Amino acid sequence: MANTYTQLIVQFVFAVYGRQNLIAERHRERLEKYICGTITNKNSKPLAIYCNPDHTHVLVGINPSTSVSDLVRDIKANSSRWINAERMVVGKFGWQDGFGAFTYSKSQIDAVARYILNQPMHHKRVNFKEEYLEILKNSEIEYEERYLFEWYE
Repeated sequence: MANTYTQLIVQFVFAVYGRQNLIAERHRERLEKYICGTITNKNSKPLAIYCNPDHTHVLVGINPSTSVSDLVRDIKANSSRWINAERMVVGKFGWQDGFGAFTYSKSQIDAVARYILNQPMHHKRVNFKEEYLEILKNSEIEYEERYLFEWYE
């Protein structure tokens, strides 16, 4: 699009179906690269990613012609198919329905990227539910508990 200039930075958060710890450390880096490839193929730019055993954070610079919902749908569908084709888990892998999408300004990119890349240390102090609720609170997003991820504590 001529004369169109954008800076659309979004952090996506989505969880493994049943919140099972299915993303093994030995597969994490390959999965992250695969997801980044999907994002790149959708004309967007991966900025930071970390696949925890039971959930994923990814920071993306989104192309203005790309729908947020379509991009997350494609990331989740393609990565699920790939994980199953590569037989990375016993049984069938899938992501839970839904996702979180949180926008950031350019001045916040480095801090959010560090936060995402520092997930292992972060989760030594805070569980996923506490983390997600804190993101919602900081983003001033009103929510109904029944529509959040399924929490298996």
